[in-house]
Amino acid sequence: MEPCSSDEFFQALNHAEQTFKKMENYLRHKQLCDVILVAGDRRIPAHSLRASRAPLPLMFPAPASCQSPGYSLIACSDPHDSGRGEPLTQTTCFLRLVLSSVSDYFAAMFTNDVREARQEEIKMEGVEPNALWSLIQYAYTGRLELKEDNIECLLSTACLLQLSQVVEACCKFLMKQLHPSNCLGIRSFADAQGCTDLHKVAHNYTMEHFMEVIRNQEFVLLPANEIAKLLASDDMNIPNEETILNALLTWVRHDLEQRRKDLSKLLAYIRLPLLAPQFLADMENNALFRDDIECQKLIMEAMKYHLLPERRPMLQSPRTKPRKSTVGTLFAVGGMDSTKGATSIEKYDLRTNMWTPVANMNGRRLQFGVAVLDDKLYVVGGRDGLKTLNTVECYNPKTKTWSVMPPMSTHRHGLGVAVLEGPMYAVGGHDGWSYLNTVERWDPQARQWNFVATMSTPRSTVGVAVLSGKLYAVGGRDGSSCLKSVECFDPHTNKWTLCAQMSKRRGGVGVTTWNGLLYAIGGHDAPTSNLTSRLSDCVERYDPKTDMWTAVASMSISRDAVGVCLLGDKLYAVGGYDGQTYLNIVEAYDPQTNEWTQVAPLCLGRAGACVVTVKI
Repeated sequence: MEPCSSDEFFQALNHAEQTFKKMENYLRHKQLCDVILVAGDRRIPAHSLRASRAPLPLMFPAPASCQSPGYSLIACSDPHDSGRGEPLTQTTCFLRLVLSSVSDYFAAMFTNDVREARQEEIKMEGVEPNALWSLIQYAYTGRLELKEDNIECLLSTACLLQLSQVVEACCKFLMKQLHPSNCLGIRSFADAQGCTDLHKVAHNYTMEHFMEVIRNQEFVLLPANEIAKLLASDDMNIPNEETILNALLTWVRHDLEQRRKDLSKLLAYIRLPLLAPQFLADMENNALFRDDIECQKLIMEAMKYHLLPERRPMLQSPRTKPRKSTVGTLFAVGGMDSTKGATSIEKYDLRTNMWTPVANMNGRRLQFGVAVLDDKLYVVGGRDGLKTLNTVECYNPKTKTWSVMPPMSTHRHGLGVAVLEGPMYAVGGHDGWSYLNTVERWDPQARQWNFVATMSTPRSTVGVAVLSGKLYAVGGRDGSSCLKSVECFDPHTNKWTLCAQMSKRRGGVGVTTWNGLLYAIGGHDAPTSNLTSRLSDCVERYDPKTDMWTAVASMSISRDAVGVCLLGDKLYAVGGYDGQTYLNIVEAYDPQTNEWTQVAPLCLGRAGACVVTVKI
């Protein structure tokens, strides 16, 4: 019978923790220490197994992998150079061991065959002594106190020593401290230290709270190059471009004599063509601009943009592109979804590229119309699944409340709705029995509906838009087929006039306008829209000056009942139906590059949603 093995393993509990506590205690009492770090006038001891030697200064740079702007090392006491003994062989410097375990910087220094790996006294130039001592203690204990008055020193020193966990902790601490009064400083500090996550968070915070930031001292103390970076951004959260101009003037006047020379260079970052004409006229009379030729050129460029609207397509520049927060908010209202009738409303924020649910209609509506009057959404007509409606309800995005408005004279679904010179028009549609060519106009002052001239053709699922003072009715269905025809209404003559036809028949077409041109997007070209092959991805553009349609870039996918709207300087195609699925896909078309790009999808796939922009 074989004897049982007497071998066994013993595992001490908390061995590492207890050992480091003893090492920390020796450190605090300066016992068994012969390795010295010198920062400023402070000498920080650590552990070795040899007696200390007197220092002999020797200059050398930090290893390339450890270099950081503003810092260098002085190593002292090389045994070979001093002639006082043998090289440090089989000598364990605990400081080196501990620091190399937590710091890539010291690991590179102490584990390679470089002179500083053998020094007994190392001088740290440009390092704050208290920060270094705190980090040495952290190396032994894993504990570090973060406070507002030491955080920047700790972070900069931790960055130098490549203490990655400390850097991360310091950055998270500073993220919690962000405030409009300090975010610019933290943003700049993070950039200097190479802390990309902190810089991104501080930058985003600055953009989000820009209105408060410009009222704080940090803003007026920024150098001109930093002001230029801010003014060039599309992402700042501001109500209008006038805000940015006033912020620039505040910065210039803080040190007028020194900063006057930078005015024209910085004014070039202001989107002057997007300012109101009255504002531009006041600028021209301002002595600050009047005496600067370059400023005058920029003001004149902006005035031409207003005075010559027909030339705007040729006057496009970075200064004519609106900032994301000034274009308003896109609302997608209702539509057909997998539940056979969405009542929800969601909004799209261009600056954050996000859709968010905001409200619900009071009941189901399909094939209705929506227009914006006084920054309120008017939801008009449609059908509830059983009957065609003539009711109108109004949603106020600021108060998030609904109110009931006077109904139309005619029940309509598949109608088009738009606002022209104040009144709102309800165009065509179907009353449950027949296709309609009648048009009603809502007078917001009199709060009543009245009929105006009828169209030449009945139209349901018609696209309606306003261009150059006229109301356009585009395509649709007349009961027998989809239509190519287009006609426009002049409110001053109360007459409809036929325009050039589109190249394709389109029912369920989405329409919008940009820079004097009318766009027709998607739709279907058959009496029913249940055949995928009959759906359209094509886009046509109408120029009223030439009375001609031109094909432009197609969407990435064919869609019927697509919601279309202008937001800023791009056209958005929202949702729709591809023959099988109610889509949540959203694409943006840039007329200047003739390209479509996908943006954030809807929260809910929907077709026939009404999409409008509200300036809130």
